[in-house]
Amino acid sequence: MTPSSRDLVVWLHVVSSVGWMSQALALLALTFHGWVAGDRGAYEMAELLDNHVLLHLANTSILTGIMLSAMTRWGFFRHWWVLIKFVITLTQLHVAILLLGPRLTDLAEGRRESDPALLVATLLMVLAIAFQAWLSVAKPWKRTSWARARFDVPPPPRWAVALTLTAPVLDYLLAEVVFGHPAPLFAALTAVGYPVRRGVRLARRVPA
Repeated sequence: MTPSSRDLVVWLHVVSSVGWMSQALALLALTFHGWVAGDRGAYEMAELLDNHVLLHLANTSILTGIMLSAMTRWGFFRHWWVLIKFVITLTQLHVAILLLGPRLTDLAEGRRESDPALLVATLLMVLAIAFQAWLSVAKPWKRTSWARARFDVPPPPRWAVALTLTAPVLDYLLAEVVFGHPAPLFAALTAVGYPVRRGVRLARRVPA
């Protein structure tokens, strides 16, 4: 990547990650208050933040993190710290979709009165984001056994960088204006499509 393109993607990744952390802390405070005080309004506010703020920031952070790995020599499996961040990210997605989101909706709509599991899941999300931030700064451990000594990455096309920067905005408009609920369509297509394209290109250039 050119320095200017990389700086833009890194900037968006850092801003969205910090925002994700701040909203996760707000979610933790609201769910804790709702659990202690039995205040349904706290859960309603937590669901509002989750659907209209946190999820957009999380999707942006995940997209830019994946694309930074895909568009640079970091890759996904060359360094332990990158691989661990990738595994944690996939785990966070499954926990949010299967556990945190549905339980929060039930509490906000009065179908549940209390749910300690939601509080635990939110706390784990905060800790996971903090640990990923440490990994990004410290970059601990050596390269994995899958890392080649020489690893040439084709420069990403301009459209890939442009889509990485604009997909979060397009998804936000799609969710808030068209569907009325989160719909990370452009982020998902970008995060899956480009790494697959790069993998195919590398497989054709480098013998297995």
